[in-house]
Amino acid sequence: MLFNSYEYIFFFLPITFFIYFFLLQKRLLVGAKGFLVFASLFFYSWWDISYLPIILTSMLFNYTLGNSLNSEFKREKISQKTLLIIGIGANLSLLAYFKYMDFFIDNLNTITQSNYDLLHLALPLAISFFTFQQIAYLVDSYKKETHEYDFLNYALFVTFFPQLIAGPIVHHKEMMPQFNSRWNLVKKYKNIALGLFIFTIGLFKKVVIADYFAVYATNGFDKAEVLNLIEAWATSLSYTFQLYFDFSGYTDMAIGAALLFNIKLPANFNSPYKAKDIQDFWRRWHITLSRFLRDYIYIPLGGNRVGEFRALSNLMITFLIGGLWHGAGWTFIFWGFLHGGASIIHKIWKNFGFTMNSILAWIITFNFINISWVFFRANEFEDALKVLQGMFFGTLILPSKLQTLPLDSLHFSDIWISGIYANNFLILYLFLALLLLLLAQNSMQLANKLQFNTPTVLFTTIVLITSFLHLSGVHDFLYFNF
Repeated sequence: MLFNSYEYIFFFLPITFFIYFFLLQKRLLVGAKGFLVFASLFFYSWWDISYLPIILTSMLFNYTLGNSLNSEFKREKISQKTLLIIGIGANLSLLAYFKYMDFFIDNLNTITQSNYDLLHLALPLAISFFTFQQIAYLVDSYKKETHEYDFLNYALFVTFFPQLIAGPIVHHKEMMPQFNSRWNLVKKYKNIALGLFIFTIGLFKKVVIADYFAVYATNGFDKAEVLNLIEAWATSLSYTFQLYFDFSGYTDMAIGAALLFNIKLPANFNSPYKAKDIQDFWRRWHITLSRFLRDYIYIPLGGNRVGEFRALSNLMITFLIGGLWHGAGWTFIFWGFLHGGASIIHKIWKNFGFTMNSILAWIITFNFINISWVFFRANEFEDALKVLQGMFFGTLILPSKLQTLPLDSLHFSDIWISGIYANNFLILYLFLALLLLLLAQNSMQLANKLQFNTPTVLFTTIVLITSFLHLSGVHDFLYFNF
């Protein structure tokens, strides 16, 4: 069930909301939480009920192990550290089997010239997200940073439907107190209004902006055989904007839906394309993933406490793991390598005390991110090289209307951008999207200073109606694939 579907907006979300608070009003707290878990599992099973046993088994296993790790009882036969290693190993093995087994077999066949059959396993929905979330829970339990919670609360922590499929990746310490707070057991109309506003902004980002650019990103990456210079840049920028508006739109809708139930999810984006260096970008992009990689990979490896060379190595390892987490492919690993290399260069640059003009810094950072997304999006390296070749070595073709320019070396044509089945409006919309990202406040900033007045209601209504008119072309969220 998609956030941007009629079933979710008009049936699942309002029905779940009203039944949950009806049960709370009747003082049936356990029943209300149980219903919310049931509704979340129903939401998860909507795509394919065969996914359900996987998440249920994972949840029961990690809850039991987490309680054992958090217990003060000392075992003679097995240490707490061994339990933690077993738990992390089991979670990673599950993830590796479903997500990376075919990648491993394919590479094994290439290296050894063998011909093992691929398994063609269907990737269980959200396995990357709930695996990371539960690994964090086990580590925190080992550190005695969790408390004894009942299974119902833990099940709600893992399955809470707004953040279940694609995050934000939440910590138990962020969620458990909210599920236990008696102040969250009654309807709060301010949260409802704020949640609907944020949800509406996210819906507009997805169905109006992201899905528009998705068409031309797909045409350029997957359909065109050769791209001229403008077509290649339009393709890469279309994906750069599609990815941001798609995933930040999902996050806004998740945060907005959670607020209806008085649950505050952490922010996951903070205008990342305004970043002026790569470190700043990762403080703004997919913030909860960056936090996980820092706290559970980079710091345990030694962080920056183990000497300069080791610190830079840890940085690269962290980004390579981050790339692999996104997908089972060498293009994802290479994307992680690019960001690891850029982060190392930035760290060395800072250590030498160098500075740069802020506008130039933004131009370099944005273009690096745009270029690196090419590898993130491409199905194969050949697709990435096709786009990059067009971006840097493609023929510059301009519209025939500009043929009055006194430059004989330029090429003019009425089909100057037809290779990706686009028209002149795409260039205009790319420019407007860039201005929106650079000059406008993001959804969290708007929400923080929201005034509940007539202009706000009118604005929200217009945005919501516009979004509803685009629901017929329903598309999956990009991060469902990761």
